[in-house]
Amino acid sequence: MGSRRIESAKRQMGRSSGYFLAAATVTAAYVLRLQLESLLDGRVRFLIFVVPVLFCALAAGRGPAILAAILSLGAGLALFLPERLGTVPVLVEAGTFAIVSIFIVWIAGRFASEKRVSEWHRLHAEDEAVRAHRTGEELRLMLEGATHYAIFTTDIEGRITTWNSAAERLFGWSEAEILGRDCAIFYGQERAESEKAAADLGSAFDSGRFSDEIWQIRKDGSEFLADVTITALKGAEGEVRSFGKMVHDVTDRRAAERALEKREQHLQSILATVPDAMIVIDERGIMISFSAAAERLFGYAEADVLGRNVSMLMPNPDRERHDAYLQRYLDTRIPHIIGIGRIVTGLRADGSTFPMKLSVGEALSEDQRLFTGFVQDLTERKDFEARLEQLKSELIHVSRLSAMGTMASTLAHELNQPLTAIASYAEAAGDLLKDPDEQNIAILREAFSDLVAQSLRAGAIVRRLRDFVARGETAKSVEDLPALINEASALALVGSRERGISANFHYAPDATPVLVDKVQIQQVLINLMRNAIEAMEICPARKLSVTTSLIDPATVQVSVADTGPGISPEMQERLFEAFASTKSNGMGLGLSICRTIVEAHGGRIRAVRADGGGTEFQFTLARPTMEPG
Repeated sequence: MGSRRIESAKRQMGRSSGYFLAAATVTAAYVLRLQLESLLDGRVRFLIFVVPVLFCALAAGRGPAILAAILSLGAGLALFLPERLGTVPVLVEAGTFAIVSIFIVWIAGRFASEKRVSEWHRLHAEDEAVRAHRTGEELRLMLEGATHYAIFTTDIEGRITTWNSAAERLFGWSEAEILGRDCAIFYGQERAESEKAAADLGSAFDSGRFSDEIWQIRKDGSEFLADVTITALKGAEGEVRSFGKMVHDVTDRRAAERALEKREQHLQSILATVPDAMIVIDERGIMISFSAAAERLFGYAEADVLGRNVSMLMPNPDRERHDAYLQRYLDTRIPHIIGIGRIVTGLRADGSTFPMKLSVGEALSEDQRLFTGFVQDLTERKDFEARLEQLKSELIHVSRLSAMGTMASTLAHELNQPLTAIASYAEAAGDLLKDPDEQNIAILREAFSDLVAQSLRAGAIVRRLRDFVARGETAKSVEDLPALINEASALALVGSRERGISANFHYAPDATPVLVDKVQIQQVLINLMRNAIEAMEICPARKLSVTTSLIDPATVQVSVADTGPGISPEMQERLFEAFASTKSNGMGLGLSICRTIVEAHGGRIRAVRADGGGTEFQFTLARPTMEPG
């Protein structure tokens, strides 16, 4: 474009100088004609002026030639005397000059037009050459800059004609080594591979373009998976003149994609088999993923719930409040369930509800926040826990009955004493009534008093036994701990005196009351005391100690210690396991039941070595919470 502006300026300056040239040449011709007047004697006065017209037409163009013709016509007429200007010869000569000048001007115009066209074609060709050079240079820079793409061309036979630096880096051949060689070299030496190279070029020849993922070979013999694109390069007539090839190494990308696909398939298989239902929602609560386990649990197909609000899986009032809960978290970032988990109620497609444990995790990407919920159906667990509680209650009841079986003979002896005394007092009272004097009446009153006492004693033993054996429902109540221990010891220590057992009780004043199920805690105490009595049967020192103490304002500890041989190291860790027993005829359920009862009360039980030898069992109980008055 700059050259065109320069040429236009030159033409403008040329036209201006052409007009001066026309005036100058006509003036020179006029002066010369005046000089030749004596020789020509008035003849051919216009002939000399053809020269400046022709010269201006050839040198300066049509405009200066027209000016030269007009000036020449005036100058030629000026050479005639005024009386001859209207004569026929003058007019014929002037007309002839005018016709010749017009013809010269027309010829000059045609010549100038062709010259302008030729000049335009020349300038256009120069512009196209510059543009082609610039485009070629840009294309070369672009091809050299395509560092990850090998780009080269081949002739119609497949011989390589151009080779960029990326191709050199990718394949290992330099430009000097590869130019002129067949592109089949990248396919391998086998005949089938060579035929594959020709077939690929043929596909590009037929359809104009061919693209495929093909294994290619480097100079060192190593292979790589390449994305190969072959383009047929056509000439002006549409004939295929050469081929352009672009090769990109996709080995790492394909390996990464296959690894990703493998992980995706693995993840999908896990999600399809994991027992927990998984639901993914966005920050608006819209479900975007619904696992197979979720389909089985809620009764919906994935296609039925995707794009809908997750609140549809909740009964009221949770359904109405869910969006507000979610928005409150987004505003405050204070979690109430996210990252914590809680027990909630789910709603199935058939309208039934069920207990479930919901755990929610949060994932934040660059442009999206997602929440993943894991749902566990607790229906079977709740039923199992209820059944377990029932079995535990029945087991404790059976344990009490078993304990009563071992105490039956001793209880018979214990009850025999008051019953024998009642019979003796009754017989003595009958004898005294035969002679009811004042002395016998006084003795009779004393006998009846002892009779009542022995009856009450026997009744108390029977009542404690009945309360202990009775199953009843589990109910915690506030109990005086010393009174509870005393009642339990009345049953546990039956017959202990005859075995030489001495029992000591020490109650801390501040270690009462406690919040317990009375019968169950008495079961623990009786089991521990009976075990201690049995453990001391072969020991010379037989001392049973029961103490209470305050651990902290909310916890009381009860200790049952004996002076027996202690617990063997191999049984220490298995002491509270079910069916683990040191007795030859024991079932190993007593201490297991004790642990179950204590832990159900929120406490802990353990066995430690007593200071004077033997074993000390310690368990904790909770004190009742004191409500502010």
